[in-house]
Parts: sequence; structure tokens; C-alpha cells
Amino acid sequence: MIRKTHPELGDPAAGNGILSRRVFLEGTLVVGATGAGLSCGSAEPLAVQPWMKVPGPGFAGYGQPSPFESKVVKVFPPPPNPPGVGASRTPLHMLEGMITPSGLHFERSHSGVPEIDPDQHRLVIHGLVKRPLVFTVEALSRYPMQSRIAFIECGGNSLALNAPQAQPLNVAAIHGLLGCSEWTGVRLSTLLDEAGIEPEARWVIAEGADAAAMSRSIPLTKAMDDALLCLYQNGERVRPSNGYPVRLLLPGFEGNMNVKWLRRLKLTAGPAMTKDETSKYTILLKDEKAWQFVFPIEVKSVITRPSPGLALRGPGFYEISGLAWSGNGSIRQVDVSADGGRSWAPAALQGPILPKAPVRFRTAWQWNGGPAVLQSRATDDTGMVQPTRAQFAAERGFRGVYHYNAIASWRIDEMGEASNVYA
Repeated sequence: MIRKTHPELGDPAAGNGILSRRVFLEGTLVVGATGAGLSCGSAEPLAVQPWMKVPGPGFAGYGQPSPFESKVVKVFPPPPNPPGVGASRTPLHMLEGMITPSGLHFERSHSGVPEIDPDQHRLVIHGLVKRPLVFTVEALSRYPMQSRIAFIECGGNSLALNAPQAQPLNVAAIHGLLGCSEWTGVRLSTLLDEAGIEPEARWVIAEGADAAAMSRSIPLTKAMDDALLCLYQNGERVRPSNGYPVRLLLPGFEGNMNVKWLRRLKLTAGPAMTKDETSKYTILLKDEKAWQFVFPIEVKSVITRPSPGLALRGPGFYEISGLAWSGNGSIRQVDVSADGGRSWAPAALQGPILPKAPVRFRTAWQWNGGPAVLQSRATDDTGMVQPTRAQFAAERGFRGVYHYNAIASWRIDEMGEASNVYA
């Protein structure tokens, strides 16, 4: 049963069992007889477990997860590519909150992860500047630093949903090219001001130190706005797979532009038309048209629980939870549906709500044991609303593989199993 101290708390807010978000906002819901807890019976003392009878292991130089959490790992099915070419995916459905642990942050590599000696690494700023500059990592560490929480999402995340038929995939396989960290480093504008920008400069060409020399053209306006040269990720040095010893962070821009292992910044009057912004990362549209240089990630959300592989254990009270994000600003609202979009109710947003950072949303759901189709729909503070699959298809079609942000759907069957569907 559900007992409530407010006459509307726990009442339906949308069809198929979606309850009022005040369950979370006011924190006054009491859940009982739903399988969420076990009866104490006669309140006998707890058993003394084996781990209470002997001392545990001592200290370790670097902490590791519990061995009971060994399944919480990145996913990287063997691709038809050379070693080191491809991506590993964050297990979003196994995580909570908004921050991705550094060791679980997705990675995308075009030629493997280079082993860079930070003492030998150099960063050059040249081109249309008055004073070309060369920085060591130690020199960058002397500049004033700042931190911000920001997501990075690969432009090809969720491309599996472009397939004609819904594939039997889980959250990580479809949406796992997404991660969020607290990034710490030096504002790029500080270094560009020191170099002195020539009046005709409009673009910055960023180049990585990997074997592919992965490069992208970046508008100078973005470089002078909120770009960071990151030395730290979640309080420790950036992981090698995420750009050690220094990576570029362009909050809100597609992941490929956040160049890892950064070695060169060249100011130019126009874009360089590099391999990775011509052969890839161009948004193909219908009627043989395309968009180029579409940088911000559009508003998007995904339900991470319930989801494929996380079965419901019988009818009762559950929490629907997920992440919402936008490269154009902050998330203003997330609505959730349990009937395939026929009715919607606002979810509770868990703070902090930050620009260009994911937000955890939560919805109370009373599952009756019947079929359901779960969806989430995000709105950002620019007024942009996450489109339906039909709306996305009407504007862009399904020729491309980048910037897919349509509403995703999980079908819940009578056994409580979730599967990917188109609705």
C-alpha cells in the first residue's frame, strides 16, 4: 500500500501508473507491502557474518571498486577495426547521480591511446597570433585554474536508433557514448590573450598527439568563451583514454571536437576542412542535403532504470530514473510517460541543475504488472523540446548517424523485462 500525508501525493499524474513528482520533491511518501523491504518478523538479532569475524585487508595505494561490482565495466564489443580504433561505452544503467567515474567514462579513439610522457609533451599556439607560444605541462600547471562539471557526448551516440527496426540492445550499447566529469584546467582564452589574436583570425585548428593526429576546426568565439585546457578529471590527472596529459573541453559541443592529447592550436581565418570534419561528423539529411559545422549537442534524455537487463520483480512501486542534457544550456523540465507518449507527467529534477551538464530525473511509478512503454522527453532553457522519432524523421530522415536526439522507448512486458522499441 501507499500511505501519504498530502491528499494528492501518490495520486496518478499520468496514465499507466505514473505518480506525482511530489513523491520526491516533498519526501513524504511511505512505501509498504511492495517488496521494497523485508519484514523483521520477531526482530531477532542479525546474524554475525563471516566478514565480521576476521580483520579485513589493509590499505591500498589506489582504491578499487568492490569485487561484487565487477560487472560495472565499460562495454566495447570487438569492432571490425584495427586495435584501438573504435569506442568503449559507459554503463549508464549501472550508475547513479550525474558524475561518471573516471574509469567508466566512455572513450573514442581513432588510433589507440598514446603513452605520452608529460615531461616531453608540448602544446603550441601559433598561426594568426602576435606571439607564438610553446607550453610544457608544468608551465600550464602554473596558470590560474577553474573547474566545471560538463558532459561529453560523442556525435554518434544513439546511432543504433537510426536502424529501420529496433535492435535488442541495452542502454550502454545505444546511449553509452556519454560521460560527465568535473573538469579542471586553464581557460583557453587566457592563453590566446597572452599570444595576442590577429584581427583576421576566426577559427582555431586543434590537433591531438595520437597516431591519427585527430584534428578539428573550432570557432574562435567558442575558444574565447568557455573552452578549457583540462589537466584534471574528477580531481585526479586526466586519464590516458580521456586525453592525458592535457585535453580540450568545449562544453556542450560534440565529443570529437573536445580534442584529446592536445598538442597544437593554430589560429586561422577559415576552417581547415580536416578529415574528421568532412568524412565524418557531418549531419546527412533527406534529399541529398547535409549540415556541416553543427556543433552543440541538442536536448536529449534517456531512461536508465528500468531498462534492458534490469528486470522488474513483480508489480508494485518503482522509481523511473534517467539523465537529461543539452549542449545549448540547462535542462528546464523532463516529462515521463508510461503509455508510449499518450500522457505525460513532469519528473523531479535532482540538483544541481547546471548548464551543459546532465541532470538526474526521477519519477514515481506504480506498475500494475501489465505492458508499458516508458519514455522521457526533455526541454532545455532555450525552449528546445526533445523531438519524437516521427518529428526527427520529418526534419532529417535516417541517412545520418550523428546528433540523434529523438525520444527513446523501453517496452516493459508482463514479466517485467525491458526491451528497445520504436513507439
